[in-house]
Order: sequence, then structure tokens, then C-alpha cells
Amino acid sequence: MEKTILEVEDLVTTFKTAGGEVSAVRGISFSLKKGETLCIVGESGCGKSITALSIMGLLAANAKSRGNVHFNGKNLLELKQDEMRKIRGNDISMIFQEPMTALNPTFTIGFQLCEPLLIHRNLSKKAARQKGIDLLKQVGIPMPEKRMKQYPHELSGGMRQRVMIAIALACSPKLLIADEPTTALDVTIQAQILDLLNDLKEEFETSVIMITHDMGVVAEVADRVIVMYAGEVIEEGSVEELFNDPQHPYTRGLLASVPNVDDPEFKLNPIPGTLPNLNEEIRGCRFHPRCPFAMEKCVQASPVQTNRKQNHSVRCWLQEAEADEYSKCQPSSAV
Repeated sequence: MEKTILEVEDLVTTFKTAGGEVSAVRGISFSLKKGETLCIVGESGCGKSITALSIMGLLAANAKSRGNVHFNGKNLLELKQDEMRKIRGNDISMIFQEPMTALNPTFTIGFQLCEPLLIHRNLSKKAARQKGIDLLKQVGIPMPEKRMKQYPHELSGGMRQRVMIAIALACSPKLLIADEPTTALDVTIQAQILDLLNDLKEEFETSVIMITHDMGVVAEVADRVIVMYAGEVIEEGSVEELFNDPQHPYTRGLLASVPNVDDPEFKLNPIPGTLPNLNEEIRGCRFHPRCPFAMEKCVQASPVQTNRKQNHSVRCWLQEAEADEYSKCQPSSAV
């Protein structure tokens, strides 16, 4: 049986603002096994990145998390900053969304790549430099000795993203969190980055949490998928279950909005409306204002989680026996 290395239980993350306290993550739970790739998908603003930053302990000063985040037997939310710093960048690493802002423009690539090796591995400067060169080779960057002396602005977007991956993998982490690592990259570079992550995952036996809104990326790399909406997990299952048998209307909407280049008559079918504001309280299911299948019950009460199969769960009232076949396939006038 594969070992579970990460267990998130009822994670809630809130922010104090001038208008009061707002919830960005609303009681989500999931687990991650060794060597598994878990994709978290959803529109921008649904809480994907905040979930990752909550796990890493990198939230802003006005944010607070509660719940349990167990990693190798330790609850990360209960650790002091000094204890968390020993784990962050060592056992858990993160590839941030935009390498141009994540990399420090005032330091060379070599300095930033060697830093975790000096801190967490206690290597000498010479040994750290050689390890840095080896890492740059490993992620496919040409002339690594030259790149070590360069600054981020001297590299292309694809190279900067590879540098971010090299920094994240410097200490052979047990868990790698990749926050939209292919955003703003062209299709060719995106494919190279995904292949690289897959190869490195197998080599280091690293577990991966991939945050993305690109369903094509999900299909290529995921073992299991979590669909988030407005800070909540609304569907979870294997990648095969989610693509072949999606149950939540939002999941179906995400898949229906993916372009089909092989069909010249294909028309995009976008999800109407937008995500609710963080400080907007919605009674019942938070998706019901946008859902074409909403029933009266969806407006009145928040749905409970239904386990359709052993590895497939969904939070939607349409799963209940009282939701007749007409409600499942026809738009409702409840909204």
C-alpha cells in the first residue's frame, strides 16, 4: 500500500481586510500519496494558490489558517517559523507561478540556486556551485556554467522556469508544489516543462501537487484531480473518472470550455457568470447562481459530499435520489 505523505483536513484560510474577515479556502480536505501527482483545477480566484501557500506557510501577515496539514506525521500549521524553515525548500518545495517575479533580479542564478544547498545541505561553496551546475544540466539548460553567472533578466521565460524547477529540486524534496508552472510559456516550451517534471518526479520519487486551470495539462500529468470552486472542493477523483464521467455541473463546464482543434464546427461553451467575491455570502451551493441545473434545494442548503465510487466524490445535490432525471439533464428555473 502506498504511503500517504500529506493529509489536509478541514483547511480554512481567512484574510483580515478593511471590510471584515473573508474566507479564501473553506474547509477543504484531501490526501497525497508518495509518488502521486495531484492536480488542483478551477478558475482563477477559486483558492488553488492560497491552498498551496497555506501548506507552505507563506501567507501574508493578514492571513490565518486553521485545520490540519499533516506532512510525515507533523502538523505544519502548528510548527514555529524556525521549524517550518527547515522543511520549506528542503522536504517541501514550490515552483511559483511567475519566475520573473519569483526570482530575485538583484542576485545571479548561481547565488539563488546555491542558497538552499548551503542552508539545508551544509555544502561548501565549491560543492554547492558544482551541484548547481549539475542541476541546470539536469533541467536542460545549455551552458550551465555561464548561466550561473547571469541574472534572471538575461534568460528567456522558458529558461527562468527551468531555473525555478532546478531550485525547487535542489534538495530532492519529498513534495513538490507547482503553481501553474507553464503559464505564459509557448506550447513547445510548455510540453518540454511537463515532460521534464514527469521525468524528474520518477527519478526523485517526488509527490507533486500541480495547480492549473489548463485541462490539457491535467490530462497529461495527473493521477488524481481535485476541482475547486469558490474555496471549496466540489469534486475529486482519478483523472480517468473526472474526464470520462464528470458529475458536478462545474466540472462538466470546465471540460466543455476546452477548445477542440480537430472539429472545425466546434464552438466554445463557456460557463456563464463569474466567481463570487470572497466576502460575498451565498446561501446554499456557492455555484448555484451560475448552474443551469440548480434546484430549489441548491438555493436553500449547502450540498453534502457524496462518494460515487471508492475514488470519486462530488459535492452536489444532483447526486441525491430526489434529483430526478429531468433535473440532471435539463436547466432549472430555480435561479
